[in-house]
Amino acid sequence: MTAAEEDALRRENAYLRDRVAQLQSDLTDLSAENTRLQQERERLHGRSAWSAPNPLAGGQ
Repeated sequence: MTAAEEDALRRENAYLRDRVAQLQSDLTDLSAENTRLQQERERLHGRSAWSAPNPLAGGQ
């Protein structure tokens, strides 16, 4: 492997590490946004309107 090839691999590795860090940050941001939107939906519509009915809640 030549010095130029090693340098190119180092640059690509640095780029990929930066990209992974950015994508992880984006994922964290999207997760927080998803949680916020779920809470907003529950606030507007009520949690029971969106949950599946409980078959054992009939009270027999």
